[in-house]
Amino acid sequence: MAIPNNNQNSSKYPELAEALKETKRYFIYAGIFSAAVNLLQLAPVIYMLQVYDRVMSSGSLSTLGSLTLILVALLIAMGGFEWVRTMILISASNKIETSLRKRVSDASFKRALLGGGNAQAVTDLSSLRQFLTGNGLFAFFDAPWFPIYVGIMFMFHPWFGVSAIFAGIVMVALGYANEKATSKKLQEANALSGRVAAQLNGTLRNAEVIAAMGMNGAIRDRQEKSSDEVLRLQTDASKRAGVIGNFSKSFRMIMQSLLLGLGALLALRQEISPGMVIAGSLLLGRALAPIDMLVGTWKGFAVARAQYDRLGQLLTNIPEEIDTMSLPAPTGVLTTEQVVVVPPGARVAAVKGVTIQLEAGEALGIVGPSASGKSSLARALLGIWPAYSGKVRLDGADIGAWNRGELGPYIGYLPQDIELFDGTISENICRFGEKDAGKIVQAAQLAGVHDLILHLPNGYDTVIGGAGGVLSGGQRQRVGLARAVYGSPRFMVLDEPNSNLDDQGEKELVQALNRVKESGCTVVVITHRTMVLQCVDKILVMKEGAAVAFGPKDDVLASLMSPAKPPQLAAS
Repeated sequence: MAIPNNNQNSSKYPELAEALKETKRYFIYAGIFSAAVNLLQLAPVIYMLQVYDRVMSSGSLSTLGSLTLILVALLIAMGGFEWVRTMILISASNKIETSLRKRVSDASFKRALLGGGNAQAVTDLSSLRQFLTGNGLFAFFDAPWFPIYVGIMFMFHPWFGVSAIFAGIVMVALGYANEKATSKKLQEANALSGRVAAQLNGTLRNAEVIAAMGMNGAIRDRQEKSSDEVLRLQTDASKRAGVIGNFSKSFRMIMQSLLLGLGALLALRQEISPGMVIAGSLLLGRALAPIDMLVGTWKGFAVARAQYDRLGQLLTNIPEEIDTMSLPAPTGVLTTEQVVVVPPGARVAAVKGVTIQLEAGEALGIVGPSASGKSSLARALLGIWPAYSGKVRLDGADIGAWNRGELGPYIGYLPQDIELFDGTISENICRFGEKDAGKIVQAAQLAGVHDLILHLPNGYDTVIGGAGGVLSGGQRQRVGLARAVYGSPRFMVLDEPNSNLDDQGEKELVQALNRVKESGCTVVVITHRTMVLQCVDKILVMKEGAAVAFGPKDDVLASLMSPAKPPQLAAS
């Protein structure tokens, strides 16, 4: 079954099991309407019996007319019940998605912070919802009626019932064979397809680099090899499923035809009436239809089961965050206590035992060679990456203990790789929250980007894409800085904020940081260039993940420039 709901799987994926449990009443109602539908499926069988055994022998046109009207009314009612059942399952699937959407989105986001993020889980949830409204699930509601149809066939004649049981066993065996023949290849194909999609996304993000260096052909060949392997696996699975599926359909038609022959023989022997010949064939077809549908849609069941497992593993590996008590608005006092940071997926620490202390309104410059752990420390200071050991504290509280939604407005962050989002410049600056024109303009002026925005075609309403659209690298950096300072944050981290700025832009950056400091905001700046260090109060020098010097700016710079005395780890 594609969506397990037994005790073992419930304990394995408790959150998914709980979401399914909340829709239990929907499935109960769907089962009730399925019972009505399957009972009304007997109407054509009874009609056939009456026509052949009563109308044909009596020649009564009034009886034929009455039976026909009753049949039409019952079949219309059956169609109505099927429509209601469909609406119930649509409501159930929608409820499952809406109840899990926020949780899956949050888990995917958190996994992305840990270096393994993509939109696969959100896609899986949407696909699972679509599966719950497909024909495969209807077959599960109809399949339990197989014994009832077989029981009625036994009432016609024992050989009819035996034939139905034989046909059912063969059809179930074909379904099992389909599972064994295709499940492994489909799982491999789905996993590889996900990797191919991730590669393609990476290619599109780096289209400029690929085009400039003529790498398109080589990268395309690499992706085509993986795509060909996906195609091979899916083709092999589809071929096997096609063979079994077509054989299943042929077998069902053969059994219905043979049952007609058997019925004719029994009728000639006066053991059954002529009407039972046709009615038996109809019953067998109806009994086998759900099983035949299960065999035909087994690929969908295999895919849905894989989606269910991936969602369950995601929610299990990334448990829901427990709501924490609200803390007072931070003032910006920042301390770290022997912080060790291991990047997600790595085994070697990028930051090794760093201790710093900043009072509210102080600015810290972090310098050091490439790969010295500066950006890793910045992520730990913001709580993006958890510290492997040690503590990062904001106003004395562990940075991980803060409610991120409540802390976010007091945090400013300008990453090394500027990412803006689809929307207007004003929306990007105000972080897609409630627009406050005064605060937006104030942030833009503070970042020195107000005049530039006014010269754009639509000013603050200029629409940009995720890569910045009409903006240059320096302009994106300025807009990113405006977003970071929006709302007067209490703690701000800037990672290489001057990497795309000219000398004039860097001077304006220094002025902006001085204004931010005057507002009482604690600032951490990572830089390779010295001009921005004019506005900092303290400097942290890092090398190979360790702090080789920390203290007041003048003391650290003096120790670095002294040839006779190596830099020491100074007290704050």
